Amino acid sequence: MIPIPRADTGALGTRGRLGLGVAIAVLVVVPLVPGFVEHGTPLGLVRMPAESLVALLVLALTPWRALRWIVAALFGAFVVAAIALAAIDSGYRAAVGARFVLIDWPQLGDAYGVLVDSIGELAASAVVVAIVVVLVGTGATLAWAAMTTDAALRRRPRRGRTALATVTAAWIVAALVAVPVGGAGQVAAAASADSIGSAAARTEATLRAQADLARRISDDDFADVPSSRLLTALRGKDVLLVFVESYGKAALHGTPVSRGVVEVLREGESALADDGYEMRSAWLTSPTFGGVSWLAHATLQSGLWVDTQADYAAVLRSDRLTLSRAFRQAGWRTVGVVPSNIRAWNEGREFYGFDALYDTRNLGYRGPKFGYARVPDQYTLKRFADRELAGEHPPVMAEIDLVSSHSPWAPLPSLVEWGELERDAIFDRQIGASRNAAEVWESPATVRRFYADSIEYSLGSLFSFVERVDDPELVVIVLGDHQPNAIVSGEDADHDVPVHVIAKDPAVLEAIAAWGWEDGLHPDATAPVWRMDEFRDRFFEALSVAR
Repeated sequence: MIPIPRADTGALGTRGRLGLGVAIAVLVVVPLVPGFVEHGTPLGLVRMPAESLVALLVLALTPWRALRWIVAALFGAFVVAAIALAAIDSGYRAAVGARFVLIDWPQLGDAYGVLVDSIGELAASAVVVAIVVVLVGTGATLAWAAMTTDAALRRRPRRGRTALATVTAAWIVAALVAVPVGGAGQVAAAASADSIGSAAARTEATLRAQADLARRISDDDFADVPSSRLLTALRGKDVLLVFVESYGKAALHGTPVSRGVVEVLREGESALADDGYEMRSAWLTSPTFGGVSWLAHATLQSGLWVDTQADYAAVLRSDRLTLSRAFRQAGWRTVGVVPSNIRAWNEGREFYGFDALYDTRNLGYRGPKFGYARVPDQYTLKRFADRELAGEHPPVMAEIDLVSSHSPWAPLPSLVEWGELERDAIFDRQIGASRNAAEVWESPATVRRFYADSIEYSLGSLFSFVERVDDPELVVIVLGDHQPNAIVSGEDADHDVPVHVIAKDPAVLEAIAAWGWEDGLHPDATAPVWRMDEFRDRFFEALSVAR
């Protein structure tokens, strides 16, 4: 048992010396963990942490023992907060290619939801509890270590003051002369303070950027254009905006997963061409990477670059003209299809302007959940076609989110005959035959293979839908929301996603001819690349009468 620190002046026994050694090791190593998480080199753990020195100096100047415990507890909480922020930021960079901003903390709930879909609610809860226990334990250990070391210094006041002053002076000298430790940085370190300072600086920069957001929202060339002059080239047509989850450039170029996806695209292109469709393709640069899909949806729809949760919330509170609202004002019935939503989505009506919303509650699916995807894409498209496109109907504009290609990419459904989609039992058999996420994520190679399979399934579902509907007035805009995370797309992948326009009416393709997009469904690496926020204005300009 480690001895409780006391301010007596007796000599340390063997256990006391052991406890002091452990305490000093904790004070030297643990505050450096945020820097280790940031840079990933073990040499970063062999440095002199400023946080521990400051804590010991404050403790030395604090006369009351109860107050010293408070100081020690605050020191432990500070370091634990830095570790947590560094770990979350590292996870964000790996998963979505962005830095974590404090005001984006609600996204942690979405991350937990993905974890639940990957390993189950019980296991996900256990992981969260374990993380909390480790963090609380680390904070308590740091507080104990600070108090133990302070007590040892007080036992020999003169030697203690000398030792503390010597170490502090050494830290200052090391900081001034920048003494290196291999390639890990400098002897003098303030990793925990740097972690918290970096998070605060990123948050401050985000808040400053938001100050300019109101101007960008109101600076809209199309806000006052009469609806009678917008989208005139599409009158009477059913226009579908289809987001394919995680459908990025990695699926088409330069990765081991590309071959099968490209084959599906070529087969789909051939089948659609036989049915009289023409296709054009290019690239869009997404504001997000690996996840947080709604930022891409808002960017494309609003014509604003929305790359943080704070910007997203502000844009959704505004009256910015979205693509779907413009279609609604011009006389279309507007529909939002978000099959993984499990609760009311007020912004779908208030901001996006959808007349009707479909989600997991009203699509009628009663089969098993395939990972994150509560409803298989093929079933979603069949239900949409039956309810909105069958028989005589007003022109429909819909945003449809295909989510079967959402991580963790397992278990996966497979394509079935259109008529078999009425039988939920067919999906019971499919999920029983599919591998689960835990098995898939045992190796990067398996993850990549199942990612490719999921994209092939989503694209195959879409192509079968277009062939079945066979609507001469159908116009489909298909795009990815973001690249898959780095385990699939690579550490240095860009943010580009494919975008395709599919239509039978040659006039639609003629209207966008000036875009210079490539024929077919497989854009090469030299095809045009736009930022995703440019799409709305170019779409309005190409398919509307002159303003």
